[in-house]
Amino acid sequence: MNYRRFGRIGWNVSEIGYGMWGMAGWTGSADTESLESLERSVDLGCNFFDTAWAYGDGHSEHLLGKILRANKGNAAAGGPDKKLYAATKIPPKNRRWPSRREFSLDHCYPPDYLVEYVEKSLSNVGVETLDLIQFHTWEDHWLDDERLPRAIEALRSSGKVRAVGISLNRWEPWNGIRAVRAGLVDAVQVIYNIFDQNPEDELFPACREKDVAVIARVPFDEGSLSGTLTLQSTWQKGDWRNSYFVAENLKSSVAHAEALKPLLQDGLSMPEMALRFILNNQDVSTIIPGMRKTHHVECNLSASAKGPLSPALQGELRKHRWMRTPTDWSQ
Repeated sequence: MNYRRFGRIGWNVSEIGYGMWGMAGWTGSADTESLESLERSVDLGCNFFDTAWAYGDGHSEHLLGKILRANKGNAAAGGPDKKLYAATKIPPKNRRWPSRREFSLDHCYPPDYLVEYVEKSLSNVGVETLDLIQFHTWEDHWLDDERLPRAIEALRSSGKVRAVGISLNRWEPWNGIRAVRAGLVDAVQVIYNIFDQNPEDELFPACREKDVAVIARVPFDEGSLSGTLTLQSTWQKGDWRNSYFVAENLKSSVAHAEALKPLLQDGLSMPEMALRFILNNQDVSTIIPGMRKTHHVECNLSASAKGPLSPALQGELRKHRWMRTPTDWSQ
């Protein structure tokens, strides 16, 4: 596993981290298998874990807490604790994903509510201090409310969080640049993959300028870049993917993914290509693919050791940039 500096915070984080949504928000998850997968990732050098209160109303946070405790004072041959970084997110008070322009700070993150949910996450994870707390939705115009900068600084000074970040709405990388340039956030989580290259335009340069860490989420485009999605793909009732891969999106996603397959050569898989495309960008601090099975962990984490893609292949992948805008189904 290779490691990268996590912005101005200076943490040394695995360039492939662990996204924990699927362990509580998608069907087909079992706690025993999830814990085995998490522990296997630690064994392979993963040290950055991203969860949220909304992932099972704290269930995913509880799972993370178990892994943190299992690796505290339990290193081989009496060695030091394994340093694992715990990142979680505060859900919007109105429980609306994504945020909308008309939502105010009081709709989503009034200051007292922030404190309440930091306490909930601390309890769920079972720690005294969270490494990174993130706003699970974001609107740059909330910075017009003078209470917000004060609330963010209060979180930092409380000793209960080490860093504060924001998670940007799908396909809106511009809606966070103001927060970055204001110097209020330590990290930005954004969708960035072969299809969604837009963060490179304005967001990444701003993060570079302010030394803000970049967490790349959805590296597989919710599954289309895994190479396994088909027009016949279905999911169990209650699975989030049913509302995302509506007929319109499923058809387009499969078509865009199929267009990439001729580029796969010399044993290169679609997931590996997707991860290494992101790893070619040094603005990214860590990638957080969702993983629920140990063989997914082993395959995804191995991409770190494979090195960058060839300039020729990287150039070809740049041609597959897909310009998308938020719709009713793109939560």
